[in-house]
Amino acid sequence: MNQKERMLAGLPYKAWLDGLEEEREQCKQKIYEFNMLPPSGRDRIPALLKDLFGKTGEELWIEPPFHCDYGWNIEVGENFFANYNLTILDVGKVTIGKNAQIAPNVSIYTAGHPLHPDSRNSGYEYGIPVTIGDNVWIGGGAIILPGVTIGDNVVIGAGSVVGKDIPDNMLAAGNPCRIIREITEEYRKYYFKQREFDEESWEEISGV
Repeated sequence: MNQKERMLAGLPYKAWLDGLEEEREQCKQKIYEFNMLPPSGRDRIPALLKDLFGKTGEELWIEPPFHCDYGWNIEVGENFFANYNLTILDVGKVTIGKNAQIAPNVSIYTAGHPLHPDSRNSGYEYGIPVTIGDNVWIGGGAIILPGVTIGDNVVIGAGSVVGKDIPDNMLAAGNPCRIIREITEEYRKYYFKQREFDEESWEEISGV
């Protein structure tokens, strides 16, 4: 296998060989164009992201600046939104479901290096995929580490460092990130802590 094939297989690989460095340069050119858009050019954001990512839904938006390694190794579902300063190290595949909401300064890392200095100094690194389900909200400043799977309908609290899988329908937070509670139907009527939706907004949500 060449180094790109090794990277995509989750094996140790060397990032400067077999065209990988050139592919990152191509990505940097696209990222530069995206991040340098003038305010009057923001209508180009969806098209530029569709050209950058491997797969997208029809509706998607990222507030610049944004950074990633390759772009083609990222897949996002319908109605994807990310706020300022999202960083995705996509040497391993990153798959995000529909209706994602990502707050500012979130980092998703698939990349890593061996623990022992002799192994690390060899130049080998690795990428382990990250998978994020549908209807997930990731709070500001959260970090998602290599190999993590986050289930559907999950909320990750601001500032969390997520190093283990989070199952469906959970609120999880902290460093290290831990499950706080299950998100049940009871929470549907609240918009913030114990503040309930007013009559006008609740009618829209509940379909009354």
